[in-house]
Amino acid sequence: MWDKLLSSLLFLLFCCHEPGHAQKKKETLVSEKVSQMMDWASKRAVIRMNGDKFRRFVKAPPRNYSVVIMFTALQPHRQCGVCRQADEEFQVLANSWRYSSAFTNKVFFASVDFDEGSDVFQMLNMNSAPTFIHFPFKGKPRKSDTYELQVRGFAAEQLARWVADRTDVQIRIIRPPNYAGPLLLGFLLAVIGGLAYLRRNNLEFLFSKNVWAFSALCFTLIMTSGQMWNHIRGPPYAHKNPSTGQVSYIHGSSQAQFVAETHIVLLFNGAVTAGMVLLCEAATGDMDVGKRKMACVGGIFLVVVFFSWLLSIFRAKYHGYPYSFLIS
Repeated sequence: MWDKLLSSLLFLLFCCHEPGHAQKKKETLVSEKVSQMMDWASKRAVIRMNGDKFRRFVKAPPRNYSVVIMFTALQPHRQCGVCRQADEEFQVLANSWRYSSAFTNKVFFASVDFDEGSDVFQMLNMNSAPTFIHFPFKGKPRKSDTYELQVRGFAAEQLARWVADRTDVQIRIIRPPNYAGPLLLGFLLAVIGGLAYLRRNNLEFLFSKNVWAFSALCFTLIMTSGQMWNHIRGPPYAHKNPSTGQVSYIHGSSQAQFVAETHIVLLFNGAVTAGMVLLCEAATGDMDVGKRKMACVGGIFLVVVFFSWLLSIFRAKYHGYPYSFLIS
């Protein structure tokens, strides 16, 4: 009887002691992980991970921190220009967080290169780069934890908004000073000032309607082609499919665009405008009959062909767009 009572007491003591021991072991493991991640983050804002580090510090529980990972392919033989551009913006984002006064161990930034962690790409069934995924400290990543690169672009400011949505961590982007813009503006003003000085005795060109009309037209074409959208969103120049190697210059969605697409639309709009100018000159200009005919034919050709190509781009981006002309 006393043996059974003693056994029961020992069993109860073991059951009461074991949960506390497991909890203490869990806290120790989390503390070790956080210490290691903080040590890596102190050396470089974006932690470089391979398959072993990813499984241990991201996939394996327990974990009380989130990790934002950029899956990329930066080796030169991969020829991924977009990856290098996205990496620069990701570095800006991570450094802005690392050197912020609000920096904590709540979120870390890391990268996995295909050549260093191809097993991670296979594990996640990933076949494109760059890709940004947020791994929350609890549960598995959801669909919204994958960054919509094609829609938002990879500008650090856009990435920071996405990180704030997923982690509630507000990151103020701090970029290193870039003197290229002011220097270019200064050089342009110096050139204009120099030309004005050289022609100080003949400044009639400043009052020329053609000069001001051409300047206004160039400004309008630049703005209507989407240059300001590119400046704000920072989209890639083009997209190369890693599986087929095919390069896309036109984005398939109406919610985004590539830089190359902006240049194409700018060229097409400029050609249509040039065609309209030729038609106006053919109708009202003081040219002989032969030149007027040539201007008329050239203007019609530019308007018809390039406007048809513009409509084909709209149809490719806006699925169900009902209009087409010559080129469907």
